[in-house]
Amino acid sequence: MAAVTIRNLSDEAHRALKVRAARHNRSTEAEMRAILEDSVRPHGRVLLGTALSKASRSMGLTNADVEAMEAALADARGRSSAEPMTFE
Repeated sequence: MAAVTIRNLSDEAHRALKVRAARHNRSTEAEMRAILEDSVRPHGRVLLGTALSKASRSMGLTNADVEAMEAALADARGRSSAEPMTFE
């Protein structure tokens, strides 16, 4: 994990961080981590797995449907490759 040093932080900002940390029942360092994490992560981000799960539920897919698709893929992988085309 990375470590960051913040130089030349004003006394006012440091006091405000300490007060904010106390309000959230965290250490000042934990508060700074939370502020940084929150500021760089996009809000309203859609996770791919969540979106796919929601889409499949809205389409009415069941576990049996997924198993059938997996079986079809396994069958397709087991087949030999197609012969290349010749132009003679």
